[in-house]
Amino acid sequence: MLDWFRRGRQRGTPAELEGRTLGKYRMLRPLGRGGMARVYRAYHAQLDRYVAVKVLRPDLVGGDELNAESWRARFQREARAVAALRHPNVVRVFDFDVERGLSYIVMECLEGDSLKTRLNDYRVRGERMAMGEAVRILLDTLSGLAYAHSEGMIHRDLKPGNVLLTKRGDAVLSDFGIAQMVGDTRRPMPGALVGTVNYMAPEQGRDGRSDRRSDVYSVGVIFYEMLVQRLPFEADTPLAVVMKHVDDPLPLPRQIDPSIPEPFERIILKALAKDPDDRYQSAEEMAQAIRKAAEDVGVALPDRIPPPLSFTTPGAPSDSVAVFSGAERARIGDDGFATGQTATTLEKRSLLERLTAGEPLLTRSSAILLAMGLISFGNLAAFTVVGVTGLWTALSRGWPLEFFLVAAALSVVMHATGSAYLVIPLGVLLGNGFIFTYCTFTGNWRHWLFLWVFELWVIASAIVAARWLLRRSRRSHRLNRLIPLILAPMALGLSILVAYGSIAFSILDMARGWVR
Repeated sequence: MLDWFRRGRQRGTPAELEGRTLGKYRMLRPLGRGGMARVYRAYHAQLDRYVAVKVLRPDLVGGDELNAESWRARFQREARAVAALRHPNVVRVFDFDVERGLSYIVMECLEGDSLKTRLNDYRVRGERMAMGEAVRILLDTLSGLAYAHSEGMIHRDLKPGNVLLTKRGDAVLSDFGIAQMVGDTRRPMPGALVGTVNYMAPEQGRDGRSDRRSDVYSVGVIFYEMLVQRLPFEADTPLAVVMKHVDDPLPLPRQIDPSIPEPFERIILKALAKDPDDRYQSAEEMAQAIRKAAEDVGVALPDRIPPPLSFTTPGAPSDSVAVFSGAERARIGDDGFATGQTATTLEKRSLLERLTAGEPLLTRSSAILLAMGLISFGNLAAFTVVGVTGLWTALSRGWPLEFFLVAAALSVVMHATGSAYLVIPLGVLLGNGFIFTYCTFTGNWRHWLFLWVFELWVIASAIVAARWLLRRSRRSHRLNRLIPLILAPMALGLSILVAYGSIAFSILDMARGWVR
């Protein structure tokens, strides 16, 4: 984030807007910031009112100058759709524009707190949110969501920080359309995601696909957190969290807290189904199920959401981060929401458990060092053997072992990163290794006249395999970790075979010379 602010100093970044004018708005003080934007309290002099101005990160939008015009048109199209939303449970958008390279959205300035802040306040007090309060918040959220879906808008980034609880006693959805506006404009690497992985539906994290059922899944995660006081899936890396949403079984709420009513657990189980077809097909359907469940268990619904426990954001709520220490931390009944799965916890798990969960056995830095070590040590060992034995002619046959050494090193990197795209260079390296080993050992280089056709098949097969891992397999992340564990020793073994074979052929050549 600091690098982003430094890179944008010459463009008037959000870090320098305090006290300045952006369009018709005098930027006052920052209210908060998140992964995609910074929010300011601002003043519109002509209308004499305060507003909240969300300034999107410059590196996420409009980064490609060649596509600047198309980006502006797309931003205005999406922002216009969001501004057309009129519902008491959706934050009003008043204005939007692009100025000095900064894209910003002007929203109504609400007083209150966010659901994220409310949940943290309850944790600090060692208390639980009342069932009636939780259901009221959820029904308001689903009401706004149903309206937006009827207008063709998908949120794509639902989380407690985007559910605002006003002093009037309403739950209001914010940041509608932000993920859509940013989602396809800049992807720094293949498979990059925009959103919050802890609340992301499996199909959204795996394939980047989302529809109204993906939003229903996110609401289910929010309901789970409200009742259980912790997230269903947590891990040490965002990718690991995504993969847990894709494949891991849901920790049952009533096993964690038996006091949770069974009808509410059934709602969570249905909303968090892995297959979108098994979930509630609309926000209205989920709201009806929640109302019926509340009636069945006798939960009284308040007309309004109770006032905030504390006003941490006097002007407008923000997705802030609370830090607890000393006596306040001692008051937290369950600090699992803060500790999560630490590295110490992961080290205690068996290798099989970590592989089953799709977690790497190596960090990226250690994988790169190991890969470099494999190539360096392999070459050093080969030259040492050749130098000691004097069989320099072995190098004329053994050089294809480099293909297998690099393939083994790349397999280690693929295991650590989990990137399916590395299957393409891996396939090309292994395919070429076999072809050139055949030509060097047999001396039939004339066969290259037809063997080059196999190059095309090797490349095509590698691309197909990568696409299958990316799009077809529901367990692709595990395969991305397991396949390299098979390919690495295989490629390393092939490089050793090529080395020994070239030495054996050199010895045979010398023996033939002696016989002659």
